[in-house]
Amino acid sequence: MDDKTRNRVLIVLFLGVLMGALDIAIVSPALTPIQAYFGVDERAKSWVFTIYVLFNLIGTPLMAKLSDIFGRRSIYILDISMFAAGSLVVALAPHALFSVLLVGRALQGFGAGGVFPVASAVIGDSFPPEKRGGALGLIGAVFGLAFLVGPILGGIIMSFTVWQWLFIINLPIAVIVIVLGLRLLPATHPETRRAFDWAGMLVLGGLLTAMAYALNQIDTQNFFASLGSLNIWPFMVLAIVLMIVFPIIERRAEDPVLRIQLFSSRQSVLASALAAGAGLGEVGMVFIPSLAVAAMPAIINKHTASYLLMPVVLAMAVGSPLVGRILDKAGSKLVVLAGSVLAAIGMIMLGIPAVTSVLALFIIAGIVIGLGLSALLGAPVRYIMLNEAPANDRTAAQGAITLFTSIGQLTSSALVGAVAASQGGGVKGYGSAYLVIGGIAVVLVLLTIGLKNRNEEMATVQQVQAAAS
Repeated sequence: MDDKTRNRVLIVLFLGVLMGALDIAIVSPALTPIQAYFGVDERAKSWVFTIYVLFNLIGTPLMAKLSDIFGRRSIYILDISMFAAGSLVVALAPHALFSVLLVGRALQGFGAGGVFPVASAVIGDSFPPEKRGGALGLIGAVFGLAFLVGPILGGIIMSFTVWQWLFIINLPIAVIVIVLGLRLLPATHPETRRAFDWAGMLVLGGLLTAMAYALNQIDTQNFFASLGSLNIWPFMVLAIVLMIVFPIIERRAEDPVLRIQLFSSRQSVLASALAAGAGLGEVGMVFIPSLAVAAMPAIINKHTASYLLMPVVLAMAVGSPLVGRILDKAGSKLVVLAGSVLAAIGMIMLGIPAVTSVLALFIIAGIVIGLGLSALLGAPVRYIMLNEAPANDRTAAQGAITLFTSIGQLTSSALVGAVAASQGGGVKGYGSAYLVIGGIAVVLVLLTIGLKNRNEEMATVQQVQAAAS
């Protein structure tokens, strides 16, 4: 494959990944209009996001394995087609059937879950080693970019039209990607295949579904009483049982969804917990427009609320490169500690009505959160896991960080919906949700105490290098 053809292939992959990544967060400004359109409460509204993340998480390993069996091009086209079909279902969902919208979002998430791993595999198959890093970096950067600009882009689109167009706009883009994909993508697949971990994937999917549903049904005003509800305790019990069964299955699997051996060190466990906390904080930002509309109705409406995510976006854009430079000099512990403290302060600020009712203070809170998340979502946590993992497990280690970040995202949307609904929605409901997330960020601060300092990290790196040689 010559350079010109490879560049065209990269464009096709870029468009598909961008489309799938955008729909994670582009719904943020549409949540309030969707709630009004279907007449649902905050608890149900949060499932617009939760179900997408859940099926995205399930679809990622499954579609990667199917691409090994049926070829990259076929599965990539299938993923884009499912995503487009889901977009159409969401856009056409009738007023009285909120469940139809959720089916569409699940289909979207399932299709989008396969786009990134298949795109990465195509790059691995088609690009020479010296060009794979740049191509993978470009595709990987799309996720961070999409999560940041998605809500703002959604707000701009909704300034001119209704929320359904956030999903209709996917259809012509999907057609372009499918046509170009059929012409340009190679129909390659590996010669050797390992058995897919069906049992592990089914157990993990059941565990996360049960956990998300149980969390979403909790009534924070009557916490202990609500735990006895048939909507909660059976699902909590199921989640706990599956949590015990999952590692047993993974230890026996030929190609496990999650390599349990990675968690033999305290650092790896802490890194995974921090990744989950970072994902939880990241998705908490999706509900900022809902809080802004409730807190400042005189100056903020459903069309302009998403612009209040701009301070978070800009702070992360400034903070991320600074974090990378500080990381090499000061080590991960100091960076993660500072990020956790800032995230906790910012989230707690959003939980205080006196802060959220003043535009300037609301913006400052967003900046503080953005600086904190820039230290938690990017390089530092992956850096910790990279140092701890043996050379032949480094890819699996990075996959584990992605998995735990997704689990945090899933937990966040279910938790915010539960807290906001329990407190009656509005400023009190969403403010209480941010106080809870702020409390979790405080726990992250405490977890960072157990991380290795710079000298200990360097000693670990030298030990791993010596073992590899």
